[in-house]
Amino acid sequence: MAETAPQTIYLKDYTPFGYQVDSVHLTFRLSAKSTRVLSRIQFTPLPDAADKRFFLHGEQLQLITAKIDGQSVSPQVTLQGLTCDTPDTAFIWESEVEIDPQGNTALEGLYMSNGMYCTQCEAEGFRKITYYPDRPDVMSTFTVRIEGDEKVLLSNGNPTGSGDGWAEWHDPWPKPAYLFALVAGDLINHPDRFTTASGRDVELNIWVRPGDEGKCAFGMEALKKSMSWDEDVYGLEYDLDIFNIVAVDDFNMGAMENKGLNVFNSSCVLASPETSTDANFERIEAIIAHEYFHNWTGNRITCRDWFQLCLKEGLTVFRDSQFTSDMRSASVKRISDVIDLRGRQFAEDNGPLAHQVRPESFQEINNFYTATIYEKGAEVIGMLKRLVGDDSYAKAAKLYFERHDGQACTIEDWLQVFEDTTGRDLSQFKLWYSQAGTPRVKVTDAYADGTYTLTLEQSTPATPGQPDKDPRVIPVAVGLLGQNGDEVQATQVLELTQAKQSFTFDGLSAKPIASILRQFSAPVILQRDTSNSERAFLLAHDSDPFNRWEAGNALAKDSRIAMVLEGVAPDADYLDALTKLVRDDSLDPAFRALVLSPPSQSDLAQTLYERGHTPDPQAIYDAAETFTQTLAEALTDSLPRLYADTTVQGPYSPDATSTGKRDLNARILSLLTRLDGGDQAARQYGAADNMTLQNAALACLLKADKGEQQSQAFFDQWQGDRLVMDKWFGLQVACAAPDKAASLAEALTRHPLFDMKNPNRFRAVMGALAMNQAGFHYAGGAGYQLLADNLIALDALNPQTTARMCSVFQTWKRYDQPRQDLIRSQLDRIAATKNLSRDTNEMVTRILNG
Repeated sequence: MAETAPQTIYLKDYTPFGYQVDSVHLTFRLSAKSTRVLSRIQFTPLPDAADKRFFLHGEQLQLITAKIDGQSVSPQVTLQGLTCDTPDTAFIWESEVEIDPQGNTALEGLYMSNGMYCTQCEAEGFRKITYYPDRPDVMSTFTVRIEGDEKVLLSNGNPTGSGDGWAEWHDPWPKPAYLFALVAGDLINHPDRFTTASGRDVELNIWVRPGDEGKCAFGMEALKKSMSWDEDVYGLEYDLDIFNIVAVDDFNMGAMENKGLNVFNSSCVLASPETSTDANFERIEAIIAHEYFHNWTGNRITCRDWFQLCLKEGLTVFRDSQFTSDMRSASVKRISDVIDLRGRQFAEDNGPLAHQVRPESFQEINNFYTATIYEKGAEVIGMLKRLVGDDSYAKAAKLYFERHDGQACTIEDWLQVFEDTTGRDLSQFKLWYSQAGTPRVKVTDAYADGTYTLTLEQSTPATPGQPDKDPRVIPVAVGLLGQNGDEVQATQVLELTQAKQSFTFDGLSAKPIASILRQFSAPVILQRDTSNSERAFLLAHDSDPFNRWEAGNALAKDSRIAMVLEGVAPDADYLDALTKLVRDDSLDPAFRALVLSPPSQSDLAQTLYERGHTPDPQAIYDAAETFTQTLAEALTDSLPRLYADTTVQGPYSPDATSTGKRDLNARILSLLTRLDGGDQAARQYGAADNMTLQNAALACLLKADKGEQQSQAFFDQWQGDRLVMDKWFGLQVACAAPDKAASLAEALTRHPLFDMKNPNRFRAVMGALAMNQAGFHYAGGAGYQLLADNLIALDALNPQTTARMCSVFQTWKRYDQPRQDLIRSQLDRIAATKNLSRDTNEMVTRILNG
C-alpha cells in the first residue's frame, strides 16, 4: 500500500481560511527543467477567523526565497506546504520557487506536452506551481507576467502588455487557484469575434499546434452557438474582452474551464470530416458548450469546497444537455443520456464505489470526478426543474446568479433560491444529495368502476457506509393510453414522497395502458411486471419517445436474458416488431438507430446480477451474436434497400439530420456484413470520403475478422495523425473476438506508436479492452493481469489516469467465484505496489472493501 497513510477529509470539518487574499501577482520565468515562479500576494487576516494558522499548500516545490513585507522569513516546510508567523495586519507575502515542468508526467500543475507549457490546476494542481491557499473558497484577482522564448504566452483574463519574450495578463474577476491557467508554445490561432447582447466585442481564438489549424472551424462555431444560447436561455453574457481555447495532446480530462483560457484535450476540440466521426463532432460541440457554460456555473459562482463539486458540474452538465437538445434532437439526446447513465453511474451506485452526489468524505478529490457527481448531479437538477416547472426554474436560476455572483457556494445556497422563489420546502428533496444508491420504484396497478389506481413503492439498497435509506421525493411522469393507442391522460408528474403511495385516475371507460417514468423523469430503476405484448404496444403507440424506446429496450433485454439463461431462440414477437420498426421510413433515423442498438453486454450482466443470477460474459456475448445474426437474416430482403436509402448523398455535414441517417446506415451495414461476408463494408471503406464512413466500415470488417487489409491501409494513411491513430488502436481491441482481445491489447502496448504517458493512447487500448466485456473477462484472467500490469506501471507516471482506470474492476463481485479470485489477486497486487499513489490507493481500497 502507500507508504504514508492517506488523510481523510470530512465535510463536517470545513473551516474557512483565516485570511483574505486581496491580490495575486505571479511571474513565470519559463525553463523546461527549472521554471522559476515568483509570487507577490497581499493577505489580510480575518479578525473573527476560527483558524488563524497561516498555511499555504505546496507540493514538489523547491523554495528559493520567502519574504513578508520585504523581510526574509524561514517558514516551516513539509511535503504538503508551509506555515509561517505573520503580522496581525495586512501584509505582502513573496516567494520564489523552482519547478520541473518537463519531469511532470502526472499532468497536474505546470507541465509540458510536445514542447508546449500548459497547466491543469483542478482540483489541487496549483499547489504544484507555487505556495498558495489552494482551496476553492479563496478567491482573488490575478495579474500574471510570463517570460519565455515561446511565440505565444497566454494566461487568464485580458492581455495588458507584451514584448519580446514576455506577456502580461490581468483577470479582473476574483477566482480560486484551481481556475488559473498558463499556456506557452509555438502555436497558431484560428480567430473569430463575437458581439454579446449588450454590445461587448469579444475576440475569440482556438490555439493549436502547426498543422492543426484546419481542424478548428467546427469548434469555433460551437463556441459561438454556446455563447448565443447562454444569452438566450439563461440571460448570461460573457464578461471579458477575449476568450481563448488551447488544444493540448497530453491532458487527463476532456477539457478545463479556466477563466478566459479553456484548455482542451485535443480530441475534444479538433475536428474535420476526414479525421473525425459524427460522434466526435457531437462530443466536441457538447464539451465546448460545457466548458463555456462554466463561465457562470463554476467560475463567476464557484463551489465553497470540493464536497460541493456537483454544484458546478451537475448544473453545467444539465445545461450542456439542454443545449444539445436544442441544437439536435431532444428525444435522442435524452435516450443517449440515459444509456450513458445506466451504463456508468448505475454501476457506480450499485457497487463498492457508490457515494453521495455530495460526498461527506474523501481521501483524494481527483477520485470524485465521477458519473455520480456529473451525470447523476445533472439528473437531480432535471428533477428539480420538473418539480417546480419551467417558469419557476428560470426565476430561481436568475435569482441564483444575482444573489451569488462572485461567491463560493454550497448546495444549500442553490436550493435556497428555489425555496425563496416557489415557497416549497426542499428538505426532503435534499436527500438526493446526501443518500447514495439508485432507488427502486415498484409499480402495481388496478382498475375498477372507471378508476385506475397506480401504487408506487420506493426502496434503496444499502451502500457502503449507508445501510438505511429514507424515502426521497421522486417525480414520476405518467401518461395513460387507451386500448386503441390514443392518449386518454396527458403526462402528469406524480410526486412520490412516501415509502408507498397510491394515485388514482377517474373517469376511464376501460383499463388503460400506463406509460410510466416518461422522459426518464427520475434516475431510478422501475420494477414492474409487464407483458411483452404490453411493451410491444408501447413501442408501437407511446407518444413519449423515451418510453417508446424503453419498451423496445426492455423487450430486447428480456429476450437476450432468456437466451442466456434458457438457451432459447430470440423472441419471435420482438424480432417481428423490430423488423417492422426498422423498415418504417416515417420514423426519425436517429431513433431507429437507437432502437437497433442492443443493450450493452455490461448492462445485461448488471441486470442478471440484480435478478439474482451470476452473469457469464461469454454466454452474454454468444446470445448477442446469435440475436444479431437472426435479426440480419430476418431482414435479408430489406437490408440492401435500407442501406441505399440511408446513404447520405453530397458533401459531408455534421448536422443532426445527416448524423442520424449515417448512424442508422452504420447499423444496417453491420447487419449486412453478417450476410455478405463484408463485401459492402469493403466497398464503403474504399469509397469513403469521411471518417464516419471509413471508421464504420473498418469496424464491421474487423468484427467479421475480414479487415486485415483495410486495417493496414488505415494505418498507412493515418499514422501521422495522433487522434486518428487513437481510433485505430481502440478499434483493434474493441472489435476483437473474446479469445483474442487480451493478447491483441498486449501486442499493441508494444507497438512503436503506443505511449503510456499519453492518456488518450493509454485509454484507447486499455479502455477498449475493458469495454470488450467478453474479452476482458475471458476465462483465465489474461485481461485482468494485463490491465493490472499497465496500471502499476502507469501509477508512477500519472496517478489520476491510473486511479480512474481502476474503476473498471468495480463490478468484480457480480461474477463467478473463479473470476472473483482472479480479479482479487490483481487488485491485491496493485495494492501491494511500493509507493502507490494516494489516488490509486484510495480507489483500490474502496473496490476491495466495498
